[in-house]
Amino acid sequence: MSLLNKIGRWLAAYLEKPSGNIQPSTCKPELLATTIRVGDVLLVDGSSRISTAIKYLTQSTWSHAALCIADDNNSADPNCDNITLVEADVLDGIRTVALSHYAHLHTRICRPVGLDNEELQSAIEFAKAQVGHQYDMKNVFDLMRYLVQTPPVPTRWRRKMIILGSGDPTRAICSSFIAQTFQSIRYPILPDIFFEKAKLPHSEAYYEEVLQIRHHSLYVPKDFDMSPYFNIVKPTLNGAFDPHTLEWSEYQNPE
Repeated sequence: MSLLNKIGRWLAAYLEKPSGNIQPSTCKPELLATTIRVGDVLLVDGSSRISTAIKYLTQSTWSHAALCIADDNNSADPNCDNITLVEADVLDGIRTVALSHYAHLHTRICRPVGLDNEELQSAIEFAKAQVGHQYDMKNVFDLMRYLVQTPPVPTRWRRKMIILGSGDPTRAICSSFIAQTFQSIRYPILPDIFFEKAKLPHSEAYYEEVLQIRHHSLYVPKDFDMSPYFNIVKPTLNGAFDPHTLEWSEYQNPE
């Protein structure tokens, strides 16, 4: 292992430690396990130091994204330990973890729409084939720099600052890896949109909307939340939620 990689892994271990600012989950683990499905993107409000840098650059509460590749839908009592996610980890590279790894944190489920089983399976196979690839250590140095000193950069420039590292596809970061997975089946996330002049026979000119795939390195976790092509699925509301059954305390916390 080169000296640069050794230093990078040391920094990665430091960045992976909790920052002390943990946002607890607003969803019960059993509800999360019952709701999530294969193909869903799970966004995570992380508590590590590296999350601080990512949240600053993206101006979002979401610092991490993982893809569900095996759910527990056929079980009578779904369990987070039986549900598998694939993700890009700063130390271990692209790996699989159980949903229970994030059940204690604030999360959001983003679900693609209109995909058939064959398309979903193709995406899952693409993601599985990436397992074992390494995280780009150049990203670690960049994120460390932003953590130590968060520069007063205008918001419109911050997305460009996310284009980190070497761009080597075997050295993925979490959101770019998942973006590549959906691009492999030509499913949109937040494509660039432009209007192209077109003509119909015996008709006046008109403009049609054309989508252009954005480079995977430009995607960040919040893009799956913002995307018009992903449904936001909230486990608490996914079942038979009735606000009238809630029990409220009469205790008033003094100012």
